[in-house]
Amino acid sequence: MAPRWQVIVVLGPTATGKSAFAMELAEVLGRGGLGAELISADALQAYRGFDIGTAKPGPRARTRVRHHLVDVLEPHQAFSAGEFARRARMAVEEIEGRGRLPLLVGGGGFYLHALFEGLAPVPPVPREVRTRVRSELQARGLGDLLEELRSVDPESAEGLSAGDTQRVLRALEVVRSTGRALPAWHRMGSESALRRRVRKVGLTLPRALLYDAVEVRARRMLERGWLAEVRRLRERASCRDERSWDELPACQAIGYRQFADHLDGKLTLEQALEETIRATRRYAKRQETWFRREKDVCWVDASRREGVERVLERIARTLAGERPVEA
Repeated sequence: MAPRWQVIVVLGPTATGKSAFAMELAEVLGRGGLGAELISADALQAYRGFDIGTAKPGPRARTRVRHHLVDVLEPHQAFSAGEFARRARMAVEEIEGRGRLPLLVGGGGFYLHALFEGLAPVPPVPREVRTRVRSELQARGLGDLLEELRSVDPESAEGLSAGDTQRVLRALEVVRSTGRALPAWHRMGSESALRRRVRKVGLTLPRALLYDAVEVRARRMLERGWLAEVRRLRERASCRDERSWDELPACQAIGYRQFADHLDGKLTLEQALEETIRATRRYAKRQETWFRREKDVCWVDASRREGVERVLERIARTLAGERPVEA
């Protein structure tokens, strides 16, 4: 009997345990004779060297279950939603070619939208527009550019903060160069969408527990050497004939930006950590808002172990053709 779904997606806010759940699901399916491979939908896990601050699966996990789209880029390389979708489609086809089940995990909702709904090809931004916007960033500051974005593209600006440098600049560049807001381009869709039967499993936590989990994880990452990782990445960037650290897309990520400010003497270590925790909590809240709009998601309270185990069992049985999953 053919499986009811061709792809399983594990989604939800950061710090809810998606990676651990996906690993457990893959191993449960493996014990039942249904091989699964993981595809990371986390933009930062694609970058080599961004390990501790991204909760990247380590060598042991990648030996137990094969992972895709992890450690495939250098920090100076751009990784857009469109590029993710292209690479993820290839990974899905490769996994299917081996008779196994693709299991997407993590990442932002927009990346999943790009993969399953497709994106319209946004025209390239002319170099002169990009140069002018970055000059204005230095002269006016990001807060001023964010205010401009709110007036010309309020949908893109919603939920962004004065720390979301790359997203603010990208949205402003597109609307200036095309006269059309970025979300309007995205809604046009594309024939490149991945057409598969999808089962979405969403992990959630009560807000107080989620915020606590964010803080605990950030402090543990710092104890494991996150600051040293940032220092090492900055040193690598300074040895290349590439853009400076501040211009590298990956280096604007939450935590990496704050700890770089600490290394530059702009923040104390505790201030950098506290700002990282606050920014991560805001990001988790935005993820919750986005994912709640998703349809046909089987939501699981990650704080209730018995519920997690029931969902794992139901998925395994359904894929074995025994009975359907109950959302």
